[in-house]
Amino acid sequence: MHFTINGQSFEAEVDVRTSLLDLCREHLGLTGSKKGCDHGQCGACTMLVNGRRINSCLTLAVMHQDDEIVTIEGLGTPENLHPLQSAFVRHDGYQCGYCTPGQICSAVGMLDEVKKGWPSHASADLTSAELDNAEISERMSGNICRCAAYPNIVDAIREVADASAKVDA
Repeated sequence: MHFTINGQSFEAEVDVRTSLLDLCREHLGLTGSKKGCDHGQCGACTMLVNGRRINSCLTLAVMHQDDEIVTIEGLGTPENLHPLQSAFVRHDGYQCGYCTPGQICSAVGMLDEVKKGWPSHASADLTSAELDNAEISERMSGNICRCAAYPNIVDAIREVADASAKVDA
């Protein structure tokens, strides 16, 4: 099977029961995405597939032949962090760090959803989403932080969203 992960092509022969998370972690050595609950409830394994966030523990690798997959390793480097990675550091949004890769991948996907005008369950107006703290919390509700760094995570996401809004204006 062929995969494009973080901009690199990979050929892999995997058991049809292999999850996308296990393909990345166990077969390709991309250990940034974490296996938390392995039931799709914590979001620690969140990756971007064709730009949309998914729980990689719940999807089979064979379902993603030729898809564009981005893990936390594909968002930035230690020398050139993604804006959300930098904001998480500035706002102390990482605490133990276990959930952080999934939180950041989810935030990248979530901000793209907002940019496209997709409403959430918390959106009062279905035609334009205002990205207030309640909206960010709702959109990030699939990602659990056991250290309860939620206020810091929301602050980090808000900083990046506000900076992006200024650029787009």
